Parts: sequence; C-alpha cells; structure tokens
Amino acid sequence: MKTLFVAALTAFAATAAPAVADARAASGAEIRAAIAGNTVQGSMVDASDYTEFYAANGTIRGDGYTGSWHIEDNRMCFRYGNGAADCYGVRLDGNRVIWLKNGQTDGTGTIVTGNPSDF
Repeated sequence: MKTLFVAALTAFAATAAPAVADARAASGAEIRAAIAGNTVQGSMVDASDYTEFYAANGTIRGDGYTGSWHIEDNRMCFRYGNGAADCYGVRLDGNRVIWLKNGQTDGTGTIVTGNPSDF
C-alpha cells in the first residue's frame, strides 16, 4: 500500500510540476491585460484569503474596503489607506496568478472575469 501511495504521489508531482514551471514572469502590459476589469480570488502565504476587483481606472474594491493599484517596472503595486504601495512580481498561467515577493511565492489567486461579487 505504501509503495502504491508513493508511486501515485510521484506521478501526481510529475504531472503537476509543468503547470508551475510554465508560468513565467509577466510584463506590465500582460499584467494589465489579465487583471484590469477583473476579480482575483486567492490567498497569501500569511493565510489571508482575498477577493478583489481591480477596476481599469486603478481602483481596488473588496468586501468593505477600497484601495488602488498600478503597474511599476513590470510589477503590480497595491495601496490600501494612506500606507506606501506594496509591489509584487506576477506570474500568469492561464487564469492563475502567482504573486512574488523577493523572488518567492507570496500568494496565489484565480482570475475571475468581471466583477461577479458586485464590489
């Protein structure tokens, strides 16, 4: 049984690895094309879940809060309240988003067309 489990796990890892490997760093234009006017649902490594709508005008709308976003040096930057903007590298793989901080995955999300939560 243990051998079967290890074989299944190995097969799963072999098929799952290309999806992450194929994700590449996105350009600012690619980030804007994928994110503007859409919602991203996901979680960050600090275990916080999020669902945010990113309006084309740079406004972020979430459940009970707003913020702003912009593209800077092929990174997506977020500002909430009066704090400084926090910028992330972005990898895109279909409708999957991987947020990168200092070259490490800091969160993931799924792009959902439009604003289905009516934020």
